Amino acid sequence: MEIKDRSQLITEQRNPRTLTIDNKTTIEIIDSINGEDARVFTAVHREREHIARAVDLIVDALKEGGRLIYVGAGTSGRLGILDAAECPPTFGTDPAMIIGIIAGGEKAMFQAVEGAEDSSDNGARDIQQKEVNNRDIVVGITTGGTTPYVIGALLEAKKRNARTIFFCCNPETTPNFEVDVTIRPIVGPEVITGSTRMKAGTVTKLVLNMLTTTAMIKTGKVYENLMVDLRATNVKLTDRALRIIVTVTGISRNEAKKVLDAAYGNAKVAIVMQKLGLDYAEAKKRLDENGGFVRKVLQ
Repeated sequence: MEIKDRSQLITEQRNPRTLTIDNKTTIEIIDSINGEDARVFTAVHREREHIARAVDLIVDALKEGGRLIYVGAGTSGRLGILDAAECPPTFGTDPAMIIGIIAGGEKAMFQAVEGAEDSSDNGARDIQQKEVNNRDIVVGITTGGTTPYVIGALLEAKKRNARTIFFCCNPETTPNFEVDVTIRPIVGPEVITGSTRMKAGTVTKLVLNMLTTTAMIKTGKVYENLMVDLRATNVKLTDRALRIIVTVTGISRNEAKKVLDAAYGNAKVAIVMQKLGLDYAEAKKRLDENGGFVRKVLQ
């Protein structure tokens, strides 16, 4: 296998600000890392229009019954899986609606699978196995912009007429085929040369959070700034659901528990039931008629 020289990638270059980091005190090292991390927020801000465009495509896909699929290798793949896994308890989404795929499979989530990212055919195969179609949207995450597994997955998704988003942290790398949106936050060389789990990983986490959170807001999963579609699947989330109902309706915690039970654990329905004096069936019907938006129902 030919070993390509990746030294031209900004994510692989040496950071002139940390050349002597091995000779610094503990607090100086921490200050250096913190100073580099501060650059991440500017990089995200510069990409806000592309992020917004990606969100609009994601919302369209979800409304059509499609899926949001993250694809990545190593840190990128793990961050995609993490973001996907947090959506069901936070926003009440079907676990199949937002998913993450990592090169090397489930084992790679916890332990590096050497060489898994080097095969574009494996990326294409995983997209085939997920039966990606024209209703889906696939986000290929490759901070260097060159990972064969991710490029192969995006190309196969495009062949299947899925919408595609390319995420990378290098200014020039791009697939040799057209994608719908490119998100390119440039965070510069890492504190430790090539360690893209650092700034590149941080900016990936921020952007993925933006994609799903904004999409969930725009599909009615949030009222005001409250996660009204959360699933009360444990003690912490049940407590949060009760506090949300109390906050919105002004009733007591005991009363909130009763209405939450009557709403079969659905905080959003419970709010509409209490605010409009409706039973479960009518409250759910009105939410369905208004796309799940609590604000529209209450207005």
